[in-house]
Parts: sequence; structure tokens; C-alpha cells
Amino acid sequence: MDRSHASILVIDDELPVRQGLQEILEAEGYELQTAADGESGLALVQEQPFDLVLTDLNLPGLGGMDILKYLGQHQPECLCIIITGFGSIKNAVASMRLGAFDYLAKPVDPQELKVVVGRALEHRRLKWENLRLRKQLNKRYGFTNMVGGSHAITQIFELIQKVADTDSTVLILGESGTGKELIAHAIHYNSHRRGSPLIPVNCAAIPEELLESELFGHERGAFTHAVRTRLGRFEQASGGTIFLDEIGNMSPGLQVKILRVLQDRSFERIGGLKTIRVDIRVIAATNQDLEKLVRQDRFREDLYYRLNVIPIKVPPLRERVSDIPLLVQHFLQEFSRKQKKPLKHFSPTALGLLSHYPWPGNVRELENLVERLVTLSEAEVVEVADLPEKFKRLPAPAALGPRELPEQGLHLTAAVQQFEKDLILAALARTNWVKSRAAALLNLNRTTLLEKMKKQHIPFTPAAAPSSPKTS
Repeated sequence: MDRSHASILVIDDELPVRQGLQEILEAEGYELQTAADGESGLALVQEQPFDLVLTDLNLPGLGGMDILKYLGQHQPECLCIIITGFGSIKNAVASMRLGAFDYLAKPVDPQELKVVVGRALEHRRLKWENLRLRKQLNKRYGFTNMVGGSHAITQIFELIQKVADTDSTVLILGESGTGKELIAHAIHYNSHRRGSPLIPVNCAAIPEELLESELFGHERGAFTHAVRTRLGRFEQASGGTIFLDEIGNMSPGLQVKILRVLQDRSFERIGGLKTIRVDIRVIAATNQDLEKLVRQDRFREDLYYRLNVIPIKVPPLRERVSDIPLLVQHFLQEFSRKQKKPLKHFSPTALGLLSHYPWPGNVRELENLVERLVTLSEAEVVEVADLPEKFKRLPAPAALGPRELPEQGLHLTAAVQQFEKDLILAALARTNWVKSRAAALLNLNRTTLLEKMKKQHIPFTPAAAPSSPKTS
């Protein structure tokens, strides 16, 4: 915390003490106010916020304990340090049980005062930084920040809502880049475990000979270079969630140990004899076909069934092309804001080409493309000429008009609904989601457009609206 912005209140009925504390702390750069008794000190606290209050324990009238209790009930963000005479040390220690950060004995040592005050303000800064980061995580992984409107993604979102606040094991299946890690974070940060850590482990990125130690930890001397005891990821995740990404790459020997953790929530560190029990939720993910690996005897069948309690299958982007305009607009807004550039939009032809591309890298590839275009393109509108060469080689999107009837036939109602949805999304993309302008392009009134968007499960903003959140 910047000292020039840290505000401190000193409450003491002895003038020399007040003046001495004020002189020392102002010399350190803090903003100081003082009060000669508890009543006037409380009045100041009620008038304005303070970062820290130093109060004498024994004051005439309203005492230091009363000040401490008030802060705990009404201003818990304000820390309190108790000042006391030698004969009241026991009471000062008792005040710490009521929430005091620390205590100082009279006569106050100037160096000790500086250290304790600095430590208190640093504690407050870290506490608020932690809260800020947690809010950012909740915002990033909250349901309302997840983007998509297709039927498949809507079903995934509804499933996440049902399972998030349980302790059931979840297995997320899908190709690389489809958003499996995002789903794991959304489950954790919308569960009762959100206040505890989410510990990710990429089982494919860690060499097999190191993965066991990474997961379970080791005791000092367990092997060469094990110079100290190390906690594994399972212990670090206790109380929270462990995310085992790319679990299909795990060796058969480790699969046996993972199975035991899933069954008993217990294990031993490498080189250890003590059984360690953990309270964790397990979320696993893979881009491989685990059922096929089971048939090939490359993945244990019993472990597969332990993991596959709640399966979530994430479709590739090529199977949910109606989400592409939503995702494009979301990424355009995100990168325009980050790079402080004017908001761009795609021309209908350029946007149409994106829907004809197979997207082997899925949502991650689309995100990278939009970031590149926001960074390099100078024009307000992204045209076909701005796209990479592989997009220009794609056939141009078919003009509106009669479509060929497949030999096997089609479901007319579903085809008409999808055609209508594509047109609405194209109109919204062209008008930067200004509904009145999109309605005018479609020769509809705005109310009719909103009704159709609701019927088609199209959110009212590119990032899914709170009333109809979706996922990517």
C-alpha cells in the first residue's frame, strides 16, 4: 500500500503519547488523525474510512475493546492495533482473539511501531489484492461471461449449472482448443469450493518419471536430489479441486494410484509411510477416446468408470458454426479493449468464410485469429482481404436463394429455423449488435426481432446475457 494514501487514526488519552506516535508515523509518510478519547475516536471512524486504527486499551469512557468490536462489526476492512501498559498485556492478548491485528506495549518502541504498522498495512493490501483477484476469476469464469448460443452449448451450460455445486467427479471430453479448461474453471468457481484452490495438472506436459512426485509429493531423501519434503498437487488442492488435464496420457502404473485416490481420497508421498487423506473434488479432461483406450488395454476400465461419473462432451467448433458470430464479437470487444483500439466488425462475406472453415484448432484458433486482426488491421471493417490465405481459398458463401436438397432429404422445420438463425446472427454482426439496426436490415420491427432471438436462444449481447447465459 502506498504510504501517502494510507490513513491511520491514533486514539489515546495521553497527549505526549498521541504526539509521539503522530510524529513517528507522519515521518514515515502516513496520513494521521488523532483523538483524545474513545467517543471522539468512534465519531471519526463513523465519519470517514481508515486503513488502520491504533487505540489505547484503557480509555476513559468508551474503551479500546469497544472500538475493536465496532470495527469488527461495521468496518472489518479496517485493521486495529491495541496499545497497552505492561500490566494489561493479558487483556491485549485477549483482544487479538477478538480480531486485533497486534498489540504494542507502552512505552512504544519507535522501531517496533514502524514494523508492526508496516506489517498491518501490507496484510491489508494483500487481503484486498486477493479479493480483487478472486473477483476477476469469478468474472472470467462466471456463467455470464461464457459465450455461445447453439443447442449443444446450451445443454452443456445447463449441465454445468446442475453439477457445479456438488462434489461429483467430472470428465470433460473434447478436442484441443474447445474450452475444456474453461469449463473446469467454471465448475470450480461456481461451487462451494471456490474459496479454496483449483490446482491444474497437465499430465501430458510433465515427464512420466516426474509426474508421480508432482501429484503425490515426496519425503526428504526419497530419491537422489530429494533434499527436502515436497507437497504434491493433491495435498495442495485439499479443500478445493484438482484438474487432471490430458489424463489419457497417464501411464498404467500411475492410473492405479489415481484410482486409489478417487476411491479413498488417500495416498502416501514417495518414500513416505504415513497415509495422507485429502478433501478434494476431481475434474479430469482428455482429447482422447478413453473407451477406445480401454478396449486397447491402454487405460484401466475401473479408473474410466470412476472418472466418468458426470461426462461433459464439448463439441468442436465446426459442429456449432452458429456460435462463430457470437465468439467473434466477444473476442473483438475483448482485444479492442485490451489494446485500446476502436471496435471493429467483420463484413458479412468475411464472417461467412469463417463458417466454412473446419477450425482444427477450435475456439483457441478463432481467438488467435481475432487477436491478430485487431492488432494488424487498420480498417474499421475486417474484409476477406484481411484474412489469412487459407480462408481466401475457401469457396465463397452461397448467395441467399434456393438450396440443394440432399439425397437423403432433410428436416424442413429444422432447416428453416437454422436459416432464420443464421440470418439474424449475420444482421447482428453487421450492425455491432444494435438490435434496432439489425431489425431494419431484416425488415422487422425491433420487438419481433427480440422475440425471434429469444425463441432461437440467441443471447441479447455477444457475451451471453445474465438472463440467458451460455458457454464456450
